[in-house]
Amino acid sequence: MSDANRYVWEPSPDLVAQSNLTAFLHATGHADYDSLAAAAETDPAWLMEQVFKFCDVRFYKPYDKMLDTSRGEPWARWCVGGTTNIVLNCIDKHRDTPVWDQTFLVWEGEDKKEQRTLSYRDLDREVCHLAQGLRDLGIGQGDVVALYMPNLPETFVAFFAIMKLGAILLPLFSGFGPAPIVSRLNHGEAKAVITANGTWRRGSPGPLKSVLDIALEQAPSVRHVVVVDRGGLSIDTPMRAGRDHWWHDITTDKNGDIATVEMPADAPAILLYTSGTTGEPKGCVWTQIGFIGSMVTRDIIICCDFKPTDRFFFMSDMGWMVGAMTACIPSFAGASLLVAEGTPDYPDTGRFWRLIQDHRVSYLGVSPTIVRSLMRYGEEVENYDLSSLRMTTSGGEAWTAAPWQWFFEHVCKRRLPIINISGGTEVGGCIFLGTPNHPMNPGSFSRRALGVGADIVDLAGNKVPPGEVGELILRHSSIGLTKSLWKADARYIDNYWSTLPGIWVHGDFAMQGTDGLYYILGRSDDTIKISGKRTGPSELEGLLVATGKVAEAAVFGIPHPVKGSTIVCACVLMPGVASDGIAEELSGALVKGMGASYRPERIVFVDDLPRTRNLKIMRRVLRAVFENKDPGDLSSLANPETVDALRKQLAVG
Repeated sequence: MSDANRYVWEPSPDLVAQSNLTAFLHATGHADYDSLAAAAETDPAWLMEQVFKFCDVRFYKPYDKMLDTSRGEPWARWCVGGTTNIVLNCIDKHRDTPVWDQTFLVWEGEDKKEQRTLSYRDLDREVCHLAQGLRDLGIGQGDVVALYMPNLPETFVAFFAIMKLGAILLPLFSGFGPAPIVSRLNHGEAKAVITANGTWRRGSPGPLKSVLDIALEQAPSVRHVVVVDRGGLSIDTPMRAGRDHWWHDITTDKNGDIATVEMPADAPAILLYTSGTTGEPKGCVWTQIGFIGSMVTRDIIICCDFKPTDRFFFMSDMGWMVGAMTACIPSFAGASLLVAEGTPDYPDTGRFWRLIQDHRVSYLGVSPTIVRSLMRYGEEVENYDLSSLRMTTSGGEAWTAAPWQWFFEHVCKRRLPIINISGGTEVGGCIFLGTPNHPMNPGSFSRRALGVGADIVDLAGNKVPPGEVGELILRHSSIGLTKSLWKADARYIDNYWSTLPGIWVHGDFAMQGTDGLYYILGRSDDTIKISGKRTGPSELEGLLVATGKVAEAAVFGIPHPVKGSTIVCACVLMPGVASDGIAEELSGALVKGMGASYRPERIVFVDDLPRTRNLKIMRRVLRAVFENKDPGDLSSLANPETVDALRKQLAVG
């Protein structure tokens, strides 16, 4: 590739000049990102001082020490001695400013006729009323309160009300059945749960409270359940006296006179569970200052150019990391948020694009899975006016080339960047990210995130040169990193800090390309070793999707007596593509692209792939089913029925 054609997108001088990153470079006295990044790696505490100053991060009491690593990097403490609260930084600071009467949230139900809006003043009033109601039930500082809610305005009210009291928020995926709810409530020792009677799901009422009731039979720590009446649903909602309370009953007649609780800056604020390879999920702990200092300010506002004038839309459930992002990023910035109940393609396949058009979204977030699912409907996106878009961002999993190119062509119009971000629940922020100041190629990340210690190494911990695949690691702690795992210090050290002692091993394969950009190539525990060569599955999956016959694919390795591993492919076909005779074509695509050693042992066609609530495909689960082994923790699967379906399919040949 010639230098002139080295990148598919390059920023205009005007975009660079107007970016938040350029303003931050000027504020810190650095000529370019690489110079700033070098200074941040040398002194991460200095970086955070600059971030707090630039973004006006608020404290009640100033911290005595920005960073204390006296107990070692795994146990680093930030903002020691300081006090703050997420609510102080996302709501309270806007009081008596022009932001106060501006729109924070626009909500649309599955039926677009249902719409509601909340200004910042409205949000504060509702948060204060709920906080008073929870306080009257005995909820206070340090109590764990679970949030089992669909996408409603009350979901965001509850998000902030819990933390206003100094309680700890435990988000639960609204599609969970009883089993994963039980495991999280018990592990977190939740004292209360906030839920709704139900929600609309593809035209049918979907119950939540009745599902929760089943789980609560085995969750003795829960003393109170607060229930939102979704309205318009024909759902029976039994209420147990003394335990269950309607939202409107505990918030009516409250005067709103309640102060935000002043919390130690490093106190737990959010307990967010992620899947584990054992039977128990991992509880990641975000502090009052950690998420604000990492993902919200350092990553999205400064590097990824989120502005107070933006309207943010990232269609997600509150049960994973993006839920907290949608609550905190626009509110910290004084911007606005679009929230949509339901799914992207119901009641019609153009719904996602219409939402952007009708509500003038300017900052759009997507996962590659959403893009792949919408690609199946062809180019109907061209029927919608997406001219309000200023920036797009993506996260949750690695891209393959075909959906990235489709999104860049049809949504970004080859004009807007795709600001790719990657970090994870355990990191509380980004490891790699895109910026509007740097060029991009399909699936790329512009740079390593500031001050997180990201590097790419071989199995011995030695840095690998550009063009070589290695293990993604963090050489030191950063402000957003989980503060151990909930009630599992030994597991925290064993999972992340023991493979290469003193270094965080993230579990992803990554590479700095010869184009100078960075790429994540999938989970390193998903590695396929064929004839001595280690290969990430995303490269193979990209070849399958590129045929135009496959909507989604998961490629994984199983033991082989000669090759070490052999390949199995699980494929979801595009609509209208018959499975008869297609396996050989797909096999040929892998051989042509990778060589004869990569001819798959088997290709199986499925209706769906097992995926987590944040839409990541769980290859380890597929591999375990094929090998007839225990697949480990399945509580984070959004669609556990796919596992039984695959077992039945394999049983009949």
